[in-house]
Amino acid sequence: MKALYPGSFDPITNGHIDVIQRITKLYREVIIAVLDNSDKKPFIPKEDRINLIKESLKGMDNITVESFKGLTVEFAKAKGVDVIVRGLRAPSDFEYELEMSQINYFLSDGIDTVFLMTNPKYSFIRSTRVKEVAELGGDVKKLVPEPVFKYLCGKIGLTR
Repeated sequence: MKALYPGSFDPITNGHIDVIQRITKLYREVIIAVLDNSDKKPFIPKEDRINLIKESLKGMDNITVESFKGLTVEFAKAKGVDVIVRGLRAPSDFEYELEMSQINYFLSDGIDTVFLMTNPKYSFIRSTRVKEVAELGGDVKKLVPEPVFKYLCGKIGLTR
């Protein structure tokens, strides 16, 4: 089976990495799909996000990293995906994700969404908070993979 794990990954966090590692044990092929949302100004440019994800996932051979625009479900159908995977950090994530899974199922004529609960040690990590902490000079080293931390050190002058 082929799985799709979509998101903006701006930046990818250790919580995302945990979910990806678990997905790769469940599915033969996993596509990490980086949303290219031209309506939002990204913190990290799309190509850099893709490269950081690839670098952070080195050694995992059943994944590919691609970007897409538009509806996730249309990208999933074009890629022949069997299932969309979404990580859940807290109960508050569930309501939004449930609604999205139902509309995706309807639009795709049957692509299921599988929810994985985030490892509790990562349940508080959100890309939005990582950006805020980093921009204010806080220590995000334990929140993101090493390649992302190095990138942030260069981009906004974080210190090790």
